[in-house]
Amino acid sequence: MGNLQGGTIDWTDLVFTDDEPEIRKYSLTAGDVLFNRTNTIDLVGKTAIYTGERPAIFAGYLIRINADKAVLDSKFLNYVLNAEFSRKHSAKVLSVAVGQANINGQKVKSYPVPLPPAKAEQEAIAEALSDADALIASLDQLLAKKRQIKQGAMQELLTGKKRLPGFSGKWEVKRLGDVIEKFIGGGTPSRANPQYWGSEIPWVTVKDFATFSPRHSQEAITRLGLENSASHLVPAGTLVTATRMALGKAVIYEVDVAINQDLKALFPKADLANQYLRFWFQYHGHSIDDLGSGSTVKGVSLSDLKRIEFQLPPRREQIAIATTLSDMDAEIAVLEGKLAKAREIKQGMMQELLTGKIRLL
Repeated sequence: MGNLQGGTIDWTDLVFTDDEPEIRKYSLTAGDVLFNRTNTIDLVGKTAIYTGERPAIFAGYLIRINADKAVLDSKFLNYVLNAEFSRKHSAKVLSVAVGQANINGQKVKSYPVPLPPAKAEQEAIAEALSDADALIASLDQLLAKKRQIKQGAMQELLTGKKRLPGFSGKWEVKRLGDVIEKFIGGGTPSRANPQYWGSEIPWVTVKDFATFSPRHSQEAITRLGLENSASHLVPAGTLVTATRMALGKAVIYEVDVAINQDLKALFPKADLANQYLRFWFQYHGHSIDDLGSGSTVKGVSLSDLKRIEFQLPPRREQIAIATTLSDMDAEIAVLEGKLAKAREIKQGMMQELLTGKIRLL
């Protein structure tokens, strides 16, 4: 099931066998559509088409669908089974027991398949959607390359291995605590008092790091809630990092926010640029995470955080490095937007082409 990704087979994580009877019984043929029959509710119904890239057999949690090639194009079928209306049908016929969802072969036969009168139209639809997939794949690859280039640039620029034009001289080596003026923590207003919760002040927790938006948070508190809790109001443009869960993650908000007890706001000294500090956290995040301890939830102490070694270039060089990396981020953001748009367009195409609202022939 883990190899079924986005309607195609991902060949990067494989298990091998030399069991001849198993190979004969479960060998795949080009054009077979694989359907995931059991797992969590959101994963049941995942499908992918096998195109004969390499010899393979299928696992017991999958159902092999072999289309009647005289009337049904297997690529078209694969797109149909990945469409939203098929997902809705999956929800109708699911059996769920002890948290495990299941669809058997008999139920798979009940799936409605909208069938154009001519097989040539099925092939034309599959080709159009394949072209959309090819565009998505190319944008995905380009985005991965840009991220890799940025990671390499961070490794060189944030360690002094490579210097930008016009800069030379040795960097200072300090501790993080030496370059931060103050660390401010936060708190949580009492949930028992509804007057403390509202929409006045964005209240940030670790959950917001996963869905980061520079101007919004998942929850908000009132001024009264801020005044009657250990939380603090952090000015816009201040770096906020986690000291419990999501260790090493750091963000900068464009609005004033309040923070909870799992976060710290860092106020750098005059010789440290805030945006440089953000990229420093981005690059050293794994190292900070490794410092964490705790049997159930990992945390890092403020004293451990302050002891982390920090290479400090002159402020002018920091700004130049941060600008270079910000430009790379801007390129990545543009590509992410194009990729999201391409996926949105493909979904629209599937809705129109696979239901007959738009005809190609």
